[in-house]
Amino acid sequence: MEKSHYIVSARKYRPDTFASVVGQQSLVTTLKNAILRDKLAHAYLFCGPRGVGKTTCARIFAKTINCEHLTPEGEACNTCESCVSFNEQRSLNIYEMDAASNNSVNDIKQLIDQVRVLPQVGQYKVYIIDEVHMLSASAFNAFLKTLEEPPAHAVFILATTEKHKLLPTILSRCQIYDFSRITVEDIVEHLAHVADQENITVEPEALHVIALKADGGMRDALSIFDQVVSFCSGDVTYEKTIANLHVLDYEYYFKLVRFLLAGEIPPGLLLLDEVMNNGFDARQFINGLASHLRNLMVGASQTTLGLLEVGASIRKKYLDQASAVSLPFIYQALEICNQCDLHYRESNNKRLLVELALIQIGQIQHPIKRSDGDALGTIKKPFTSGGGKAEQRKPVATVQPSSEATNRTSTSTEPAASVASSSAFKTNVTTAGNEAIGQSAESTTIANESSTSYESSGRRLQSISIRRKRPKRGGASDSPQDNAEASAPKNKQIDLQKNKTPFNNEKLRSAWFAYIQSLPKEYNALAGRLQNAPIYIKKEHQVEFLVGNDIAAQNVKPLLPQITLFLRNELKNDFIELNYSVNVDEIPVVNISGTALYKKMNKDNPALGKLKKKFFLDLD
Repeated sequence: MEKSHYIVSARKYRPDTFASVVGQQSLVTTLKNAILRDKLAHAYLFCGPRGVGKTTCARIFAKTINCEHLTPEGEACNTCESCVSFNEQRSLNIYEMDAASNNSVNDIKQLIDQVRVLPQVGQYKVYIIDEVHMLSASAFNAFLKTLEEPPAHAVFILATTEKHKLLPTILSRCQIYDFSRITVEDIVEHLAHVADQENITVEPEALHVIALKADGGMRDALSIFDQVVSFCSGDVTYEKTIANLHVLDYEYYFKLVRFLLAGEIPPGLLLLDEVMNNGFDARQFINGLASHLRNLMVGASQTTLGLLEVGASIRKKYLDQASAVSLPFIYQALEICNQCDLHYRESNNKRLLVELALIQIGQIQHPIKRSDGDALGTIKKPFTSGGGKAEQRKPVATVQPSSEATNRTSTSTEPAASVASSSAFKTNVTTAGNEAIGQSAESTTIANESSTSYESSGRRLQSISIRRKRPKRGGASDSPQDNAEASAPKNKQIDLQKNKTPFNNEKLRSAWFAYIQSLPKEYNALAGRLQNAPIYIKKEHQVEFLVGNDIAAQNVKPLLPQITLFLRNELKNDFIELNYSVNVDEIPVVNISGTALYKKMNKDNPALGKLKKKFFLDLD
C-alpha cells in the first residue's frame, strides 16, 4: 500500500488569496485597492516579525496583479493561464531569491540581467527578495539604480524581519508595509478551522495555550499544533497540551494566590517545591506568577477585560479570583515579582530569592512584625555616617547647642534643621537615634512643621526638643509674653536625659583620630591637616583644636557640627562644645636659612645636636 505524502499544516493551509490571510486586514485592503485602481508602485518593502505572512502576501500580490480575470473583490480568478501556472509552481513571471544565501554583488547582477526580459504571460514580472537585510553593502549599492528606475514591467517586493538594517537609500525607494503580530484570538480561530478540516477534536483552552506559545506567529502556531496533535493522537486536551509544551498549569497560580491571600506561607513554599520537582525553573515560576497577577489586574476592570487572553473557562476563574483580590495587593505583589526577576541572575541562592518573594507577598495582608516594628522580610538599607562607612546606629540624647554653635551650624554647608519660631517657643531639631521620641499633644503641631531634617552626618533627625527661649544675661526676658511662658508648667517641655560621661585628653585624641579615619578619600587633604592639628580640653566640656592658617580654618568651619556630634557620640558626653583657633606659630618656616632651621629643630629636639656631634655633620 502506497503511503500518502504528508504536508505540514503551515504549508497545507498557507493562504493563497487575500481573503484567507489572517490578522493583516488593513494591509490586505490597501494592496487590493491598489490593484483595483491600477496604482501599483515599482517597489514594496514588507517588514515585520517572523511567521506573520510577509512572503505569503508577496506571492498572493504577485499572482493577483498578473491575473487576467480579476474578481470584483480584487481576488485572483484561479482559472486563467497565469493563475494556473502560479498554482502549479511553474510561473515564469515570479522570481524568488533568498538574500541570506545569495547576498553578493554577482547575485544582484544576475537579478538585474533578468529584469530586462519581458514577461511571456501576464503584464508584470515580480521579483521577491526574502531576508533582504542580509545583502552586503556592495550588493545594495549595485541594486540601487535598478530599484529606483526599473522597467515598467518589473515590480520588486522586498521582505525582511529587520528593517533597521536596511540602508536609508533603500527605504526611500520603497512603499513600506509593517506587518503586525497576529492576535491570540485570530490564531485560535484559525487553528480551530484547521482542526475542523482535519477532523481533530480540540479543547479551546488547549488552543489558547498554543496561541500564547506561538507569540504572534501563525507559522509557529501551526507547527506547535502539529506537534501537539501527534502527541495527543488526534484528541487535543488542555492537560496533554501543557504536558507536551512544558507549560505550567494555571491552577498552580490560582492555588498559590489563595494561599498568599490567607497568609499561609508553608503551603505556598510546598507548592513551589512541587513545581520545581516537575522540572520547571524557579524564574519561570516567578514570571508565571507575575503574568497571573497581571491577568487578575486586567480582569478586575471592565475597561481592561479585553486584555485577558485566555479561554472562556479559565477567564471565568480569573474573574472570580479578581473579585476577591484587592488592587493594592496586586500592585505590591507585582512589584515584588518584578524585583525578584531583576535580581534573579545575580543571586547565588535563586530558590531562596523566590521563596523570600513569596513570603513578602504573603505578608502584604498579614504582616508578621519583628521586635523593631518592621515587617518580617523587609530589607533595611545600611546606615552610613558622614565618612561613608557603614556603622551601627546608637541612641543619642538631645543636646541644646550654645549660641556660638548655633551660629556655626547656620553658616555650615551641611543640611541643618530649621523650624518656625514664635515669641514663646524656639524649636531646635538636634540629634537622632534609632527610634523616634514620643511627642506630647502640645508639640504635635511643631513636629508636623519640622517634618524631616538631616544633620551633616547624613542621619535622619527624628527626635525633637522644645526649649524655652533663653532670657538675656540681665535676667529679664525679651517681652512679657516670654515671662509668662517662663512661668508655665513644666509639662509643656520634653525633658531628655543627657549623657555626661567624663573624658580626658587621651580619650579625646582617640575619638579625634577615629573621626579622621572615617573621612572619605576625597577628604584626604583635610584629613592630613586635622591629623596634625593639636586638640585638647580647654575647660570642663569645652574642646579646642588648632589650625595653622585662615585657609585651613575656612575648610574646617563647615564641619564643626559634624565633628561635634561625632565626638559626643564617641565620648558619650552631650555637653561637649567644639571650637578652633588659628595658631600661626604652627605654620612651618620655609624661607629661612639652614642654620636658623637647625637651631629651631634642635630647640624642639635636643637629640638632634647629639646626632650632629656623633657623626660630625655639617648642617650650616
